[in-house]
Amino acid sequence: MFYDHVKIRVVGGHGGKGAVAFRREKYVPFGGPSGGDGGKGGDVVFYVNPHLNTLFHFAHKKEFAAEDGQNGLNKNMHGGGGEDLRIPVPPGTLVIDDETGVVLADLTEPDQEAVVVRGGRGGRGNARFATSTNQAPRIAEQGDPGEARWLRLELKLLADVGLVGKPNAGKSTLLSVTTAARPEIASYPFTTLQPNLGVVALSPNDTFVIADLPGLIEGASQGKGLGHEFLRHIERTRVLVHLIDGAALDPIEDFEMINAELREFGHGIMDKPQIVVINKLDIPGVRELLPDYEMAFAARGYDNVMAVSALTRENVRQLLGLVYQMVQDAPEPVLERPTPVVIRPNLEEEDFRVVREGPDTWRVRGGKIERATARTRTEYHDALLRLHGYLEHQGVIAALREAGVNEGDTVRIADYEFEWVESEY
Repeated sequence: MFYDHVKIRVVGGHGGKGAVAFRREKYVPFGGPSGGDGGKGGDVVFYVNPHLNTLFHFAHKKEFAAEDGQNGLNKNMHGGGGEDLRIPVPPGTLVIDDETGVVLADLTEPDQEAVVVRGGRGGRGNARFATSTNQAPRIAEQGDPGEARWLRLELKLLADVGLVGKPNAGKSTLLSVTTAARPEIASYPFTTLQPNLGVVALSPNDTFVIADLPGLIEGASQGKGLGHEFLRHIERTRVLVHLIDGAALDPIEDFEMINAELREFGHGIMDKPQIVVINKLDIPGVRELLPDYEMAFAARGYDNVMAVSALTRENVRQLLGLVYQMVQDAPEPVLERPTPVVIRPNLEEEDFRVVREGPDTWRVRGGKIERATARTRTEYHDALLRLHGYLEHQGVIAALREAGVNEGDTVRIADYEFEWVESEY
C-alpha cells in the first residue's frame, strides 16, 4: 500500500534532574555543594533518505520519543544528554504541525534535516545555588519536559515528468515499457490505485524520473474518484505528459475534461509544459483519425502532439527523446520554502491568573509560574522555601488571598497540589 500522508506524535526527551550532593573538604561547610546538572533531553530530527519513496515505515508506529537526559551526579558531574532520535523520511516530505497547520519543514534534498521538537533542558544541581549566605543549599531542579506535538507528514513525489490522463489511457503500460517499474496493468478502470515511479535511461548520463498517477475523472479536483488524493504529486514535476486514449469515444472531450480538473486544482499545474500523446495506434481506425486529432489540438494551442503505441512501442523512443529535451528546457519547479517558525514567549501566557476549580480548590495558571513550579524538586525543604519566595515575589500569594483562599484549601500549580497553610513567611 502506498503511504503518502500520516499523522504521528513526536516527543522530545525530558531533561535530567539536578543533584543534591556535598563533597568532603576541610573548612567547607558540609563539604561544599557538589551536585551536578541534569543532562538535556534528546531532540527529534527528521532527515531525508533518498532511498525511501513512501511513508510506509510510519504505518504501524504513531509515537516517537527521543531519549531522556541523565540525572546529575555528585562531584559536580553533569548528567549525559539524551540521544537525538533521527527519523528518515523520503524526499518531498512536508512536515506540518497538526494543531496550527503551520508547515515546519519541506524536506527535499538528500541528507537535509530539520529538528521538529526539542528536548527539555536539564535541571540545575545544588552547586549552582551556593551563595555567600547559603553555602550548603539543599536545592535542585527537575529537568524540563521535552516538547511534544502531533505532526502531519505529506509526501509530494519528486519526479521530472507526470503522466496524466483518464483511466485506461495506457499510462501504466507506457511506464512499464520505458522503465524498470512494474505497475499492475489490466483492462478495467482504476487498475492503478497508487502512484508508480520509474527512471527512464536514454543513456547512462541522460535520465529522468517519470510518475504514473491514478487516472482522473470529472470532479477529481473536488475529491471524486482516486485522482484528487494524488494530484499534489504533480505539483513538483517539470513536464506533464497528457496521454489520450485514441480509441475512446471522444478523445478531445477527455482531454478537455482532464485539463479542466488540473486547472480547478490549481497550484500552477497548468503553467507546466504539456505534451499531448495519442496512444493505442495498434487499434484499427486510430491511425486514420490522427489528422483530425492533430488539427483539433493545434486549434487549442498544442503543437506538441505525438502518436504512439505503448503496447507495440511504436514511436515510444522518439517520445522519450522529446520529453527529455522538454525536461532540460523546463524551469526548476518552485518548491514551498516555509518561513522558519520562531516560537516567541506569549506575553499573555506569562501573566498568571487564579481560577477556582471547586469549593476548596484553586488553580494558578501562567507560563512562567507553572514552569518554575514544575522545575522544583519538592522533596527538598529548601527548594520549597525557594519556590514560596518566588511565588510571593511574583504576586501569586497575594492574588490567592485576594481571591479568597482559606486554610486547608488545595492549590494546584502545574502537576503539583499544595495545601494552603497560613504562616509567618
